[in-house]
Amino acid sequence: MKVLHIITGLGIGGAEQQLRLLLRHLPLSCEVITLTHPGAVAEGIRADGTPVTHLGMTGNRDLTALPRLTRLIRAGRYDLVHTHLYRACVYGRIAARLAGVRTVVATEHSLGTTTIEGRPLTRGTRALYRGTEKLGSATVAVSDTVAERLRAWGIPGPRIHTVPNGIDAGAFRFDAAARAATRTRLGLPQDAFVVGGVGRLVPSKRFDLLVRAVAGRPGARLLLAGAGPERDALLSLAAGLGAADRIHLLGETGGGDDHGTAPALPALLATVDLFVSASREETFGLAVLEALAAGLPVLYVTCPAIDDLPAADAPGARRIGAGADALAAALRQHQEAGPHRLPVPSAVGHYDIAGTAGRLAELYALAAARP
Repeated sequence: MKVLHIITGLGIGGAEQQLRLLLRHLPLSCEVITLTHPGAVAEGIRADGTPVTHLGMTGNRDLTALPRLTRLIRAGRYDLVHTHLYRACVYGRIAARLAGVRTVVATEHSLGTTTIEGRPLTRGTRALYRGTEKLGSATVAVSDTVAERLRAWGIPGPRIHTVPNGIDAGAFRFDAAARAATRTRLGLPQDAFVVGGVGRLVPSKRFDLLVRAVAGRPGARLLLAGAGPERDALLSLAAGLGAADRIHLLGETGGGDDHGTAPALPALLATVDLFVSASREETFGLAVLEALAAGLPVLYVTCPAIDDLPAADAPGARRIGAGADALAAALRQHQEAGPHRLPVPSAVGHYDIAGTAGRLAELYALAAARP
């Protein structure tokens, strides 16, 4: 089976990194088209041996992209097209049908109750998504939470398949040497209490609460990995709280490669003593799982990947309230307890990337066999 993956962009992000990881484990011939932004993840996918084509789409309303995409799909003679992220799902489903590909699978990575991929969810956005979903063969939800939201939209239940994200747990195994080297590289005292966060710097991630909580803890430091429009506001907030020297915004960081001044994600997780996810709404919570794989204690507000499992499967992950007081209190407790690593919980093994790739390959075969 020859498979084409179409994704909106390949800058550093959860869905983009997940695609790269899947491509390493899918036992199929695959190629990738990115509609926009062939960034660091595109370079990584090419380095792994998978061809990547940049379509050069200029925006959501660049309708000239549709015939170009259709021609590429037709020329590639693909057996199946798999789309990722909203724009790619809308354009990719239409183009695949126009090109004569009858098996089209889409993964919904980031669907919230009021947002999609961090942007407000409008009536028009929902209508366009639902209309083009009918052109596909199956829709993949990365968690039961996302599957429920799709059903609430009116997507027929038999078309929805839950295939959770996966991680390569071995890549995040704690490395004491990497911890010491990264702290030296970032100018952090070896004995400092360091809190970590990962994600796009947007209001929905609520990193402002994390900045305030860390600023209120003498001696504590914060490492935030990610880029986004809230960067300057977060830096100004840290300065206003007198904690500019303890709040470190590292920019984008990759799952296994260094990019610019930011350390690779495994090195970053080895460096910190506590991981925090303050977002009220998540569709999976990949960063939480990666932190658990690194042996870190985790504080989170919501994480479907953990909440969908028995509590005993992730004893190192503690759910806290959404308010600032709950985060500040939990941060104080962890700082007073001192740094420590935990055994990797069974929840991490539940989301092994090899299992995710296997389930996806099974879905491909099932979708292709349907009349």
